[in-house]
Amino acid sequence: MLYRLEVSNFFSIRRPQVIDLRIGANVPDTPERFGPIFEGSKERAPRVTAFFGPNASGKSTVLKALGFVAWFARDSFQLQPSAGLPCERFNDPDAMKEPVKLAIEFGSPIDLTVEEIDANTAFGTWRYEVELINTAGRFVVKEENLRQRNSGKGKWSRVFERSGDNVVAGKGFGLTGYSMVIDKVRQNASLVSTLAQFDHKPSLRLQEAARSVIGNILLDRADPRDDDAIRYYADNSQARERLNREIQRIDLGIRKMDIVQGANGPLAFFEHEGLHEPMPWGLESHGTRSFIRNFPFLAEALRQGGIAVVDEIDISIHPLVLPEIISWFYDSDRNPLNAQLWITCHSATLLEELSKEEIYFCEKDSGGMTSVFALQDIQNVRRTDNRYRKYLSGVYGAIPQIG
Repeated sequence: MLYRLEVSNFFSIRRPQVIDLRIGANVPDTPERFGPIFEGSKERAPRVTAFFGPNASGKSTVLKALGFVAWFARDSFQLQPSAGLPCERFNDPDAMKEPVKLAIEFGSPIDLTVEEIDANTAFGTWRYEVELINTAGRFVVKEENLRQRNSGKGKWSRVFERSGDNVVAGKGFGLTGYSMVIDKVRQNASLVSTLAQFDHKPSLRLQEAARSVIGNILLDRADPRDDDAIRYYADNSQARERLNREIQRIDLGIRKMDIVQGANGPLAFFEHEGLHEPMPWGLESHGTRSFIRNFPFLAEALRQGGIAVVDEIDISIHPLVLPEIISWFYDSDRNPLNAQLWITCHSATLLEELSKEEIYFCEKDSGGMTSVFALQDIQNVRRTDNRYRKYLSGVYGAIPQIG
């Protein structure tokens, strides 16, 4: 389970911002909302994390940071050798001289080679850090580090440390036989994604974990194309069955979606209550299509125990449907593997559906710098508060300033 994200000098985030999801020991146990950060841990983190704030306040930047770290670990080897890493620093003269810094912490088994988890599996916490600099007009890696703490306690121990071209590995990351690969790690690729190309088992395991971060944002929010969404359901009958169960439950007036093979690829048709003929995809509402396009992110995260990262989840989706989507991550039957949901949202009504530990705000100062803060860190916030009313009245900040 992911429990911490650190971001510095990344797009609109100038100063270091820390999103630490760990919940205080005095917070009442709400097992459907909070899960242990690793099996057997007493520390907990929320399964759902929502970011609120005005337009252009930096909400999406937080999700970009998480998506970028996952992409860098997983896929950066696929870049062309001369390409720069796809990121930007904050836009001021001092920031241009400083590196981009990103880090995540998460709970997982300590042994990267373990095949199956059983009663003897040791768990702990991991910290993955990336530092990027701009050289000759492109971003490249300055440092990449991975550390771990057995049982989540004590000092961090080195798994590997990379500084420029120099790589030093600790126990459990065996690099014997990979010296020729290490010598050729590119400046624009992660060590993890590089070694995974050569079947390095610990790196393959880390790459697999990075693949479980699934969403609609890397640098910009991008809804899946209609054709891609339809093809996904055409190739995945179980996902189509899950979708049909959900669209019946949330009362979209649809009995089911069917896929038929057309001359140029699969086509989606919908059976509606009261209508004689199936309706084609293009005649469905924007809200229905938006829900169907985003459903794979949610379904795959729940299936894998991963993280669904959905920017502007409330676009075109009815406010009464949003709590239903979020409830999937609270349901132990639907979410037995502690999948998480990270979202940005403008729908203030959702504040009433979330606990204060699940709510974060973003706002910009007069210099365009984003700050991120948790509702639970604001003084005198009670669980019985009408958060919808207080937010819109400006009590928490992070609302548009008009006039």
